[in-house]
Amino acid sequence: LTRIRLHVGYTDKWWGVYGEAQSSLATSDERAAYANVPAVAGTKKKIGYGPESDTIDLHQAYLTLGNHKEFPLSTKVGRQELSYGDERLVGAVGWNNIGRSFDAAKVRWQNGWFGVDFFSGMPVVPRDGQFDMPNNRDVPSGAYATTLKIPKTILDGYFLARNATRSAINFVSDPQFPQPTARDIYTVGGRVKSKPGELSNWDYTLEGAYQFGDYTATTTSKRLTQDAYMFTVQGGYTFADMWATPRLGLEFDYSSGDDNAKDGTHGTFDNLFPTNHKFYGSMDVISLQNIQDLGVNLTLKPTSRLSVAFMGNALWLANTHDNFYTVTGGTRPAPYAIHPKYSDFLGTEFTTVVGYAVTRFAQVEAGYGHFFVGDYITQTLAGKTAGAHDADWVYVQSTIKF
Repeated sequence: LTRIRLHVGYTDKWWGVYGEAQSSLATSDERAAYANVPAVAGTKKKIGYGPESDTIDLHQAYLTLGNHKEFPLSTKVGRQELSYGDERLVGAVGWNNIGRSFDAAKVRWQNGWFGVDFFSGMPVVPRDGQFDMPNNRDVPSGAYATTLKIPKTILDGYFLARNATRSAINFVSDPQFPQPTARDIYTVGGRVKSKPGELSNWDYTLEGAYQFGDYTATTTSKRLTQDAYMFTVQGGYTFADMWATPRLGLEFDYSSGDDNAKDGTHGTFDNLFPTNHKFYGSMDVISLQNIQDLGVNLTLKPTSRLSVAFMGNALWLANTHDNFYTVTGGTRPAPYAIHPKYSDFLGTEFTTVVGYAVTRFAQVEAGYGHFFVGDYITQTLAGKTAGAHDADWVYVQSTIKF
């Protein structure tokens, strides 16, 4: 995988413009660009260079108006990345070779007490060999506010809406990845986080959100009442006086699953537009849907240029009456399904990531992970030809900025 981004921008006192072209290339990728599993009427399976190829396109192009040093109101209009909080619900998903952007309008109010973004837009759908267009049947919008006035604390509050019509799922005939079913989901939540370095050697993050509205599972199914939630708890301690200044961290993540698909209520949390690679294990096994994740991590910085991270994650389903979801939020194909009588234990992942800054402009990184399958996967694949087995994962990447 290779990604090249070239940008040009100009900023004046009261306005600015920015444009960014992107080339996402893939070779020897045997995955379908759009697998279309399960099949969606109006779309077709796309065999090509895989789901992370978009040979050349426009990643960002926007106009900004305003100057917060002179006036509290500003706006940004055009194709742009949206990133809020830790990116658990709205992020730029930079780990993916294509990334994510929106055709959106954003208005920001900022004063000495707080800042708040009001935004609305449409997610851009990558299509290799064609100009990327937004899915105008899928409209995320919301408000995200932050204040730094509480001592040693960053406090966020947000209201997010996602409104997708029944035609959103097949609005694009051959997308790089599946599009959403119909839904009108509203998310209310908040995040409390310690300011860096202001809580002695300790740090913490707490975040929680509740969802209401309605949801449909397929193009023809009836609307179910959305009633879902998630919460995350993170904490860590940095041994500042020890060699390599090790930080030991602990994390627990929970997102609700659906208890009974026939009761008229949908209890699966909608992960919206996240950057899931940053959480829940680097092998990208899960999303923040119907999941329990207990994670422990140790980070070291032996030199100013070298960083090492050791991460472990134990994973369970929150509810065995619901699916085991992929990192992109989709349900896994057969034989994965809903198995209420199976164990809820998915498995355990251990990952090591090493990064080295060669210069200010060039970095290299390598990672290795191993996933130990749990009882749920073993039971699901029992009797199948390949059966259940552990998985290994390795990558090497370089980043050059010029």
